[in-house]
Amino acid sequence: MNPTKTSGDGKQPDGPFFAPQPADDLSSHLLRQALGYLGFFLPLLVYVVARWRPVGGGPGWAPLDSISEYYYSGAVAVLTGTLWAMAAFLFTYRGFDNPSRRWDLIIGKVASIAALSISLFPTTALDPFVAPLWWRGWMESVHLASAALLFSCFVVYSLFLFPKSSRPMQKRDSQKRTRNAVYYFCGVGIVLALLWVVIARLMSGHIFFPESLALMLFGISWLTKGRALWTLRQLAHRLARRKDDAPSLGPSPGA
Repeated sequence: MNPTKTSGDGKQPDGPFFAPQPADDLSSHLLRQALGYLGFFLPLLVYVVARWRPVGGGPGWAPLDSISEYYYSGAVAVLTGTLWAMAAFLFTYRGFDNPSRRWDLIIGKVASIAALSISLFPTTALDPFVAPLWWRGWMESVHLASAALLFSCFVVYSLFLFPKSSRPMQKRDSQKRTRNAVYYFCGVGIVLALLWVVIARLMSGHIFFPESLALMLFGISWLTKGRALWTLRQLAHRLARRKDDAPSLGPSPGA
């Protein structure tokens, strides 16, 4: 075993900010992490910004009926901007140069179009909001179909595409098996969250929380695929190193 290399001052030097990628990886960990963070924090962002910029009366503490309902709130820019950013990342996602690449490309393009459709065809405006003059009833159907399609694409990535590996099952290391367990957990969790959405709708209930759960699981899945823990460890190491290297603020020798 080779000893860990250190810098001249005896400290471990900064490593690469992103984890090494296999030779057949055609996309970057940065893109995957960006997608993951956007999905994970979207529910919190629309809730906070809507409270900060209330529309149609006091914001209250209860969330709106759904995440889509924030289209009519003061968080409309956050919602539509995030959806468009996710659409751009999904459209450019190239996956891996292996037999599944065609599916990586197809699912990415379909998910991208679905994300754009969610923002372009908003849901029905509920009290106290009022729909714009250009809104039509059929847009609600397009919106619901696009949302279902988008979450279905998330499930496909987590359950079928992310767990794939060029190595046989018996030769995969423990870290890969752990990441696969996370993908399966997130994929099954998204399916259960979507069932929660359907049941809540049938009972005329709110769906903000199951939608939020599905988005957060989507985010965790993509952050895991982008090896976000590696990046966070490198960030913590660099911050600690900068803190140790900072000059002391004690009294000067002549004081």
